[in-house]
Amino acid sequence: MVATAFLKGMGLGGGLIVAIGSQNAYLLRQALKREYVLACIAICVLCDVLLIGAGVAGMGALIMQAPAILLLVKFAGTAFLGWYGWRAARSALQPASLQSAAGAVASDRRTVLTAMLAFSVLNPHVYLDTVVLLGSIGGQQGATGRWWFAAGAMLASLLWFTTLGLGARYLQPVFARPRAWQVLDALIALVMGSLALSLWF
Repeated sequence: MVATAFLKGMGLGGGLIVAIGSQNAYLLRQALKREYVLACIAICVLCDVLLIGAGVAGMGALIMQAPAILLLVKFAGTAFLGWYGWRAARSALQPASLQSAAGAVASDRRTVLTAMLAFSVLNPHVYLDTVVLLGSIGGQQGATGRWWFAAGAMLASLLWFTTLGLGARYLQPVFARPRAWQVLDALIALVMGSLALSLWF
């Protein structure tokens, strides 16, 4: 029972987290630039742990009864995703590479971490996935099983974000070419734009 709940949480949590989204895209970009990678990973994992725990504890049901909360997050998320998508699209028109980026002034720590936090909490899909979906399924696992389910989902989050953040260095030879950065920024712009639109359609 306990093992089943744990594996179920790990499988479902992993499936939801691995899906391409704004949070993963931003973490990948910072990992390739090697800027505050560990701090970004910590923010992603901590946010997931808190949201999964809140969902399993029963917050998912409360959010479903207060749609105004999700509506506010939807407006904020649309504005933020649209703004960052526009920035990524503009960057796609300006070729860069890891070599040229290395000689440039590093991004401000506060700016990077604030953006990482925003990508982690300003997307309503995050709440629907972690708090509502995982929370409702976890709640069906019984008094003890629900927390093992949550632990499995949290472990999946830790493994995924750590692998993505620390494993990106193996892609550095690819991103030594300016064209690779253009493609990545163009894809990020498409992801951000599609996510902003998907909040309403």
